[in-house]
Amino acid sequence: MIGKTRQESAAIKPAEYQNEESFDPELGQPRGVLRRPPPAAGKFRHARLCAAPELATWIDHYWMVSWDLRGLEPRLVESLPHPNVHIVFEKSESKAWGISTSKFSRVLDGKSHVFGIKFTPGGFFPFLGKSVSSLANSSIPVEQVFGREVKALERVILDTNNESEMTAAADAFLTERKPPPDEKVDLARQLVERILHEPDILTVDDYAARTRMSARALQRLFSRYVGATPKWVIRRYRLHELLELMHSGKRLDWAQLAIGLGYFDQAHLINDFKSITEYTPTEYPGLEPAQDS
Repeated sequence: MIGKTRQESAAIKPAEYQNEESFDPELGQPRGVLRRPPPAAGKFRHARLCAAPELATWIDHYWMVSWDLRGLEPRLVESLPHPNVHIVFEKSESKAWGISTSKFSRVLDGKSHVFGIKFTPGGFFPFLGKSVSSLANSSIPVEQVFGREVKALERVILDTNNESEMTAAADAFLTERKPPPDEKVDLARQLVERILHEPDILTVDDYAARTRMSARALQRLFSRYVGATPKWVIRRYRLHELLELMHSGKRLDWAQLAIGLGYFDQAHLINDFKSITEYTPTEYPGLEPAQDS
């Protein structure tokens, strides 16, 4: 077990804002992060970390966020939802979070860190043992999934700032608890990945035809293993694409873009974007100045 948490030093206002990002090349940049103007001072770090290869069926990756905003205004971080369950270890309470139909929002203040386990689409089902849709828009204490033994892992993660120690502890804990093979776990992951990598999938009917599965069979599989409907996953991934285009700074033809993303018209696209982010595309605070392509 790692030693006791170091005592925090007296709050000293940092001279300037420091933002660190560390993303394993295998994982690449995160998708769906809503941009906001950075604060004038403080420290913030976001890392995406690979899990052990033998866990790839169930675990997409680990992530860690740390911050030092002592003596400063709190910082708001937001992102669009993904079709993934997360287990998040933090000092106040560690929980398993189901898929949210709204954006993720978190206010950071003081000094702390959190460590997350992002499960593959379908990968959380064998650990939960029941329909993943039962967790939609909700969370449960992590002990309800792994029992009291998970508290030892929580202590290791929260008592260190070393990312390698966190990932090693998580790898060891999960490897000891690998579920038996389930072909539907693999199928669910492959089906969701297809939506991600084939941006011209715009409707459930089109998707069903490509996968040679009925719409009803897809609905049942997604509800039980993924925790969201195929239509929801299609729409969320298309909004992720929209966000990337908005961040590119290129001039966008909103009417044409709406059709290309599977919406009836521009108004439907704007309404869907606002229903998730609470902004219209033109109100979005992270929108880059338009540039000629």
